[in-house]
Amino acid sequence: MPSETNISRAIRIDANLAGERIDKAAALLLPEFSRTQLVEWVRDGSLTLDGRVVPAKQRVFGGEALVLNAAAPTAPRWDVPQLVPFRCVYEDDALLVVDKPAGVVVHPGAGNPDRTLVNGLLQVLPAQAVLPRAGIVHRLDKDTSGLLVVAKSAAALRQLTRALARHDVTRRYRAIVEGVMTGGRTIDAPIGRDPGNRLRQRVTAIGRPALTRVQLVERYRAHCLITAELETGRTHQIRVHLSSIGHPLVGDSRYGARGRLPLRPSIELLEAIRGFDRQALHAAELEFAHPISGEPLSFASPLPDDLVRLIDTLSRDRADAEESVR
Repeated sequence: MPSETNISRAIRIDANLAGERIDKAAALLLPEFSRTQLVEWVRDGSLTLDGRVVPAKQRVFGGEALVLNAAAPTAPRWDVPQLVPFRCVYEDDALLVVDKPAGVVVHPGAGNPDRTLVNGLLQVLPAQAVLPRAGIVHRLDKDTSGLLVVAKSAAALRQLTRALARHDVTRRYRAIVEGVMTGGRTIDAPIGRDPGNRLRQRVTAIGRPALTRVQLVERYRAHCLITAELETGRTHQIRVHLSSIGHPLVGDSRYGARGRLPLRPSIELLEAIRGFDRQALHAAELEFAHPISGEPLSFASPLPDDLVRLIDTLSRDRADAEESVR
């Protein structure tokens, strides 16, 4: 790994930036760095305002000293094998299907230079290093658990990528959302980057087409268990679409989750909702034709323990409430 070097910058904030958040002001004054990286430096105290460590949402007045003293970002390493947790569901000469736990990033990038699924794949399959993206065909967010297909040959990668583009790969997710839905629906709304926050996407008329099919599985007092099937595969698609109809995923504060609770919740439910520290989303089912033989393949992943516990708690809360009115 290359040795780290230090980065030092000192800039006076222009008066015309008064009222802007520090992360936005920094992005304008230090354009050589991504806003994601600048936010990280604000949070860890490497980027200060008049010598003070402040939150990324801090507004500036103009005239303050913006000072950066940080280690240079480590370049993403796609070629480093590392022990990373994941489960292999299926493998043959052309592909493998893996079950990714929540908390694991799929591939290296800004803020996540290594310890990703790609690095874990190289640990067990060094030959993946010769393939573009180490054979990764599609992605899951860091805090989304579940199934991914990985190609093991260039021919398989081409065929699987084409199948994904033709919408011939079925991807079904299980999710727990805030609010009580009356039934399933199809959400057909284009998605694009939120111009006010580079970390978010949003429904916008100038976005790329996006379609999600939602089915209701179970209602609780203030939440629902649903299945969401992707027709397209935009960044954060399920999270954005469900938030846009007023049903953000439990734990997904980036897209509007507020820890919603029913009337007079139990202590157990209160702690379960407030303590759920990721979006409640799991890639549960994957179906596609084998890229070489054409054989139909179908895979399923059981819900992880944290989602099982949350569903159990929601069910008990509902049962207790029904019992109390009898």
